[in-house]
Amino acid sequence: MFWTLEFASYLEEAPWPATKDELIDYALRNGSPIEVIENLQELEDGQEIYESIEDIWEDYPSQSDFLFNEDEY
Repeated sequence: MFWTLEFASYLEEAPWPATKDELIDYALRNGSPIEVIENLQELEDGQEIYESIEDIWEDYPSQSDFLFNEDEY
């Protein structure tokens, strides 16, 4: 499974919390690239509920990972 910020952006508006099947359905309906769908298909089978993209991509960058100060802009 290989995630990028671009791939993850296709799931920003996903109906969280969601199961693997719900996320795949969402990605298909929204025209996500095949790589996003393939990544979702690689998730463990079952009815696990994913609360956010962080549950799928553990290294998803948070706001604090970026080196800019919002107060300056």
